[in-house]
Amino acid sequence: MKINCVILNYNDAETVEKLVRQIEKYSVLDGIVLVDNASTDDSWQRLQTLKGEKISVIRAEKNGGYGAGNNWGIRYAVEVNQATHVVIANPDVSFSENCIRGLARLFQRHPKVGVAAAGIEDKNYKPFQNSWKSQGFVGQLLYMGPVSRRVWARFLYYPGSYFKGKKAVWVDEVHGSMLMVDATAFLECGGYDEGIFLYQEEMVLARRMREAGKRTVLLLTESYYHEHSTTIGKSYQKELERQKLREQSVLYYMEKYLHINCLQEWIARLWFGGIRMEVRVFRCVERLWKRIR
Repeated sequence: MKINCVILNYNDAETVEKLVRQIEKYSVLDGIVLVDNASTDDSWQRLQTLKGEKISVIRAEKNGGYGAGNNWGIRYAVEVNQATHVVIANPDVSFSENCIRGLARLFQRHPKVGVAAAGIEDKNYKPFQNSWKSQGFVGQLLYMGPVSRRVWARFLYYPGSYFKGKKAVWVDEVHGSMLMVDATAFLECGGYDEGIFLYQEEMVLARRMREAGKRTVLLLTESYYHEHSTTIGKSYQKELERQKLREQSVLYYMEKYLHINCLQEWIARLWFGGIRMEVRVFRCVERLWKRIR
């Protein structure tokens, strides 16, 4: 195996540098590819200082979104660095060398693995099982709602018993903040859908991998830390703006991959409006509660 790590940057060179300094000496990594996604600040100049024998820095001509930037980085890793497997990492994650070695062993032992990920530790959500079931139209709507996904959690997520006593399990989808892919399979199945600018990329990737005969596996003996929404939050400060981006991505997925009809699209848009109202009410109550306290 020849493993590269691809890190996508947009106006966040400081966070990228922190991650690079952590992982640059990992012997399991043969190369690190930094992709600047047409940043509008001084990121390109700052990333140049990180270049070295093991570290490549490339720049996109335009910001085509998360999927487009990572696709380009993975093609570079394969075509220039001859990588066989690629770790796709958000700048705001932290992971050990043992975590990468554990993921690599899954590919070595199971030829059908296309995507592998470890558990997540997060300051907001604490440790949690990094996986969920692939959903159809109704399931996607339920998962989008902060209340509905909790009420119907037993149908949307795997039960705790599914993971008990196991070192690794097959799952439908994993979080995209840090995962490893079979680079050849990734490119052959089309990689990330560049029609999606941000959010839900892992959902499409899992679907494309399944259609190509590859599977997704979750490693239970290792985990990584995710500073939830640190990088995205710098680009999209307002919660409702981020919510609208999610809605656009989910609707795109429904139209292209679930082939919804006009009535279903109308229902989805109505549901999304309810979620935005839910977010507004929740934040108002939260602010009121802080004042009372």
